Amino acid sequence: MPSFATDVPALLLRLDPNPYHHGTLGAARSLGRAGVEVHALVGSRIGPVGRTRYLHRVHTPRTAAAAGLGCAPTDAELEGALLEASEAIGRPVVLVPLDDRGAIGAARLAPRLAGRYLLPPVAPPLPARLADKAELSAVCARAEVAHPPTMLPGSAREAARAAAELGLPAVAKWSRPWLLPPGLRSTALVRSPDEAARLYERTAEAGSALLLQRRLPDAPGADWFFHGYAAEGGRFLVGGAGRKERSWPPRTGLTAVGTWLPCPAVEKAAARLAAALDYRGILDLDFRLDPVTGVHHLVDFNPRPGAQFRLFTDHTGLDVVRAQHLHLTGRDVPEPRGGPGRVFVVENYALLSALLGPRARGRAPAAASHGPVERAWFAADDPLPFAAMAAGWLGRCLARGARPDALRERLRTGNTRSAPGRAARVARPTAGPAHPAPGPEGPQHTEPTPYTERRNPCTTS
Repeated sequence: MPSFATDVPALLLRLDPNPYHHGTLGAARSLGRAGVEVHALVGSRIGPVGRTRYLHRVHTPRTAAAAGLGCAPTDAELEGALLEASEAIGRPVVLVPLDDRGAIGAARLAPRLAGRYLLPPVAPPLPARLADKAELSAVCARAEVAHPPTMLPGSAREAARAAAELGLPAVAKWSRPWLLPPGLRSTALVRSPDEAARLYERTAEAGSALLLQRRLPDAPGADWFFHGYAAEGGRFLVGGAGRKERSWPPRTGLTAVGTWLPCPAVEKAAARLAAALDYRGILDLDFRLDPVTGVHHLVDFNPRPGAQFRLFTDHTGLDVVRAQHLHLTGRDVPEPRGGPGRVFVVENYALLSALLGPRARGRAPAAASHGPVERAWFAADDPLPFAAMAAGWLGRCLARGARPDALRERLRTGNTRSAPGRAARVARPTAGPAHPAPGPEGPQHTEPTPYTERRNPCTTS
């Protein structure tokens, strides 16, 4: 294991109200096992993550409670909460934002947090620009990275026309999903021009612009992601490409099972993009492979760790969160040693996917991997978060009557509002790329098939 500056604590910042965010748990365990004192400032109750032995303290400053961090704090309110946490800790701290809102706010506040918090020297407006889906098309064009054709309508009539021109169904996205009120999805499929026009009329409610995007075809093994930590010039110190094998909810959800697989096309696109932007820090990129052209298209840019970042852990335990702590505290970040072939499983979502997803509908199971498996919740040295998560989910299922037959009916009819966990936030399964809070979301990543292996340029050797 590398030598860490264990006298420098870390503060995990998450403003998303989801209490079941396994990425927060992964960050606490990763840094805590390295001997770093880990603190957290979250925008809701801490949930099962608060049971981990590796979390030293959860901070709920007075200004945070008054502002209601789960309800889009202003920069001044966030600054006050961070300064109160800094006073309580009493030493300079490595700040690790774990959602878009936190990453955007931390970057903007970085000059005022200097001396108290250690952050990558990224340009303050850059994370907001990259997380804004309306900006991503232009960013990709300048970096020569493929991106699905996208249109930004200026009226309901233009939205209807754009949907027809792009081809139906088209993907509709709100450009700044972190501003959305409860009940409005960040991404949806529109199946008619009238549907696109009606969605546009909710622009004021959404708080950001509506964009329409061509839907890339569904294909087995089409959905990929890249996680990395970049230093000066956008140079990756660590990074890797992975494929989503299962998601929950099907076709719309976040990763239930993912595999670290080398993919030169994805890795080169990520390196080209980071260098063009001079990006510094952790990023999480979502790609979708067009099975017709064989080209990977970038569909999402998250300027922070993805919830499944622990998939990309080498044989020494190095991951993007550890790399950031090492780099910002002046320690050497060693060359990664091994890692491809690892599998990441999110137990609650993987169970639902196995019961109600493609396998239950007569499709082949996901490809077996001979690499090590990391579980999002269960760990032999830290079992309490898993127990708390399982108890919480069981209680929610019982309270909402989420029986398997009921869930199957909701999936069949497109109504998953009453399903447990992520499903509670999705009104209809979609097949297009997506990114709703609290975590990255995209089309369903189904099992590899012989067709995938022939057409997919990112197969293993």
